[in-house]
Amino acid sequence: MITVQVEKLVDCLEELKPLFQPHWRELALNQEQVPLDPKYEWYLQMDLTGRVLCVVARERGHIVGYFIGFIDTHHHYRSTLHLTEDIFWLHPDFRDKDSLTMLEGDMLAQALFERVKLEAVTRGVKRAYLGSKVHRSAQEMFRQMGGVEADLYFSFWWGG
Repeated sequence: MITVQVEKLVDCLEELKPLFQPHWRELALNQEQVPLDPKYEWYLQMDLTGRVLCVVARERGHIVGYFIGFIDTHHHYRSTLHLTEDIFWLHPDFRDKDSLTMLEGDMLAQALFERVKLEAVTRGVKRAYLGSKVHRSAQEMFRQMGGVEADLYFSFWWGG
């Protein structure tokens, strides 16, 4: 059975760390020039201040998916609490061919984001920014969830 729950990042970070490498390998651009090197101390400090939202999907106690985002006011809209996604990922064994996980008739990705929304709203969040890689798109899922395309970013490698 798969469970989806909110967890403190400080409590599950060591379990998450081995998953970050395959996540990065699958999705990151410019891997030869930009190594994976998270600022774990900063993440934990943000977690201690209550600004991290960490939702974890587990099967038989093992992490098979996660969402990590930040809750804070926005620098343009300081009277409105926002959730800004940092990362989300589902283990490839728990995805269907469209990268949306199907288990027992339910979409794991949908369950993950429903739990994210529930917790965010409980914490007072009014607006959320959820992102999608263009080359591994989650855009259709976000549209089905009621999301509206808001921004498009371009990546440049200027490091030589």
